[in-house]
Amino acid sequence: MSAPSKRTNARHQAEEHLEELARLADTAGADVVGRLTQLLDRPHPATYLGSGKVEELKELIQQLNATLVVFDDELTPAQGKNIEEIVHTRVMDRAELILDIFATRARSSEARMQVEVAQLEYMLPRLTRMWTHLEKFRGGIGMRGPGETQLETDRRLIQHRIRVLKERLVDVERAREIQRQGRKTHFRVALVGYTNAGKSSVLRAMANDNAVFVEDRLFATLDPLTREVEIGDGYTVLLTDTVGFIRKLPHHLVASFRATLAEAKEADLLLHVIDASHEVWEEHRDVVDRVLTELGLADRPMLYIMNKMDAVLPEEVDALRARVGNLAPGSIFASALSPDGLDTLRSALRDAVRSQRPLLEIRIPAANGRLIAEIHRDGEVLDQRADEDVMVVIARLDERSIGRLRHAGARITVTSAA
Repeated sequence: MSAPSKRTNARHQAEEHLEELARLADTAGADVVGRLTQLLDRPHPATYLGSGKVEELKELIQQLNATLVVFDDELTPAQGKNIEEIVHTRVMDRAELILDIFATRARSSEARMQVEVAQLEYMLPRLTRMWTHLEKFRGGIGMRGPGETQLETDRRLIQHRIRVLKERLVDVERAREIQRQGRKTHFRVALVGYTNAGKSSVLRAMANDNAVFVEDRLFATLDPLTREVEIGDGYTVLLTDTVGFIRKLPHHLVASFRATLAEAKEADLLLHVIDASHEVWEEHRDVVDRVLTELGLADRPMLYIMNKMDAVLPEEVDALRARVGNLAPGSIFASALSPDGLDTLRSALRDAVRSQRPLLEIRIPAANGRLIAEIHRDGEVLDQRADEDVMVVIARLDERSIGRLRHAGARITVTSAA
């Protein structure tokens, strides 16, 4: 069910949004049996749709024997209650549907707690609608007056549960911070992007790890997954897959997943993966950029990855490359499914790592073969020469390796920062 505004291209956008809503319903396990749209200047404050359209919806439900109505936009508690009373059918909005999907797909205890917080915060203002049958006074011996309503009791219990969960999430975040401290010597990269853009496929291909879960469905991945990835020339990075975004992402869900997305906030580089074969990839890009800004990640270094180039029609490739070149110069064109489809990405990651590792002159005793081997193992050696009984090595190394070498007695001088 969609009610787009009366503007140019509104109906085309409505069809695209309804198609995505249908995929969300499929992901949640529902079968879509019909669609209904209405062009509106503004939603009706009481029923969202106009009165005539609500009656049309009621008739359509009866014809199709539908048991659930899903609106593409978020309904107010009053709107949802009023529509249900008219059509006598369970009504959900897009936000509730996405929360339901997250609840069924969350695997880790952290993700489950985050989803529960979001669900409870969504539910709190809707208790009157959802639990009307419980809104009765409780009385009895030992209570002053008529007592309090069951609704008030439930509201207080939910607020307490939210507080408990948020306290637990703080503890989980502290544990995560300890884990991240141990990774600070690594170059960290986070995959972000619209849901089903191919982030997990990129991680699987880069890490050469078939255990990374990949599925052609929305929100196949909720929990962050990190792999150490070799990118050539002796360099490795920690690559993390994060939860995908979607248009009209529920506010409570964005807020509750701040802890999970802290992996992205700590990253040295964000890879914004875009499905280049999707006809509205520009809108998807804008949605992700807006959410990243809302999460305080707009200042992170970012590289656009135009993924799924293998799915772009050959006659459209040149036009796409030109369009991307104008909108986002420096973007990488890639395919996680092609044998060499990520070579350009690996090269870009090597350049990014080099930019953060200074060029060093390392002087060590020529007889110390162990330290020389360590430099070759952990860094990128550009030159090596003997100077009497001293070996001079020109190389790039991370901070941890530099500290170890200095502790072992090596003399290190920075010759260049790039």
